[in-house]
Amino acid sequence: MEFSLVRVDSRLVHGQIIETWLPFLKATRIIVVNDEVAGNFFRETVIRMAVPRDVEVLIYGVEEFGRSDAARQVKNEMAIVLFSGVNDVVRSWAAGFRFGKLNIGNLYSENWVLQCSTSVCLADEDIAHVHFLIDAGVTVELRSVPSDRVVDLRNLLGSRPD
Repeated sequence: MEFSLVRVDSRLVHGQIIETWLPFLKATRIIVVNDEVAGNFFRETVIRMAVPRDVEVLIYGVEEFGRSDAARQVKNEMAIVLFSGVNDVVRSWAAGFRFGKLNIGNLYSENWVLQCSTSVCLADEDIAHVHFLIDAGVTVELRSVPSDRVVDLRNLLGSRPD
């Protein structure tokens, strides 16, 4: 599987994903990686109902996904992988999921210290996780929808504090 988009979006599946990212990327699969959704029949059902029938939906817990074959890019399909927070991305990375680019589209933290855009506010923990991913060689970008200008988070955050 080639991952068309690995994205942090606190809302997971919603209009921006369905109406802009799916057609733009011509993705045939959405993978939701979230412990709360994976353990909740109602939330899984709502997500599956929101996605067009011709798009496959897979739902995993965070570590489960990191260890899964789906995280190893086994099939030749275009997929969108959705996480609700940067912490979950790092947890999945620690379990074995590897990727080259992370898109942060919508993220809000009650304890935010840096507002990166109208839809992205990062807490200290988020910033530390982003630095970890950048240090691991991942390109981290801010972009809500495909038509937005790409903002490289490395440039926005500057160098890592010691």
